[in-house]
Amino acid sequence: MELRTDDTLSPYRTFTRAEWAALREDTPMTLTSEEVTRLRSLHDRLDIKEVEEIYLSLSRLLSLYVAATQRLFRAQERFLGTGDMKMPFIIGVAGSVAVGKSTTARVLQALLARWPNVPKVDLITTDGFLFPNAILEREGLMEKKGFPESYDLPALLRFLTDVKAGRHPARAPVYSHLTYDVTPNRWVEVDRPDILIVEGLNVLQTGRLPKDGKAIPFVSDFFDFSVYLDADEVVLKSWYVDRFLTLRGTAFRDPKSYFHRYSSLSDDEAVETASSIWERINFLNLHENILPTRQRADLILKKNESHLVDDVSLRRL
Repeated sequence: MELRTDDTLSPYRTFTRAEWAALREDTPMTLTSEEVTRLRSLHDRLDIKEVEEIYLSLSRLLSLYVAATQRLFRAQERFLGTGDMKMPFIIGVAGSVAVGKSTTARVLQALLARWPNVPKVDLITTDGFLFPNAILEREGLMEKKGFPESYDLPALLRFLTDVKAGRHPARAPVYSHLTYDVTPNRWVEVDRPDILIVEGLNVLQTGRLPKDGKAIPFVSDFFDFSVYLDADEVVLKSWYVDRFLTLRGTAFRDPKSYFHRYSSLSDDEAVETASSIWERINFLNLHENILPTRQRADLILKKNESHLVDDVSLRRL
């Protein structure tokens, strides 16, 4: 028998851009055009209209989730008779290289921090939990950088455990995109935030489940809500190549840059190099590790070639 897809069986409810924008209702705009520009990453298209039509509705939805989670936490505390302190609400942001995760994470942080109750909102990226280049080179993993095996997963899980347990301060390593490596002896301290945003390529990934049924924590087990940024593969590749070309004339020119050797490439050489890196590394990571996690997200933002969100899929409760 041929298996046919029935949209009524989907765990998601999908909204057009206009339908999603209407859900903003009276959520106020708290960012200026200048602030939005500063939050935007290289080559991302983000303006006040995009924030108004996409991110304000998401901010309103998250306010409902945070309030409901806090009520549930207090109810469980009464049931258990414990005096635990409040736990932070953790939001995961996942998606491919060049899809705009950093921009989305920063916009959410800025909007959520300006709710009327002024919550403390922290943001970390999982880049800091990559193994240092020296270890990746020793283990033959430099071509797998960004793949699940290139991360110090136990360290990331310990960090999230500390955050959820209210231990303070929890420390996350700092990653330099200039040197393309973890910065030794530098840390970001996360001290009991109300909300923590965790952004990374593989934050929604799980591993093979143990046959003995023993618990194995995954990064996503610590999330209260998760967002997946989606775009067609051909669009992602074009964004990656365009970003590479821009960096060739900017950041790559710094002699300290790990990619300084690419700064003198011609246009054709740069396109060929970027395309090769995409096919050899990012394409594989996308299809083997990142894209399969899309359906684990609570919310999927689907972008078009102009970097604008076309539709929004929200997981049904």
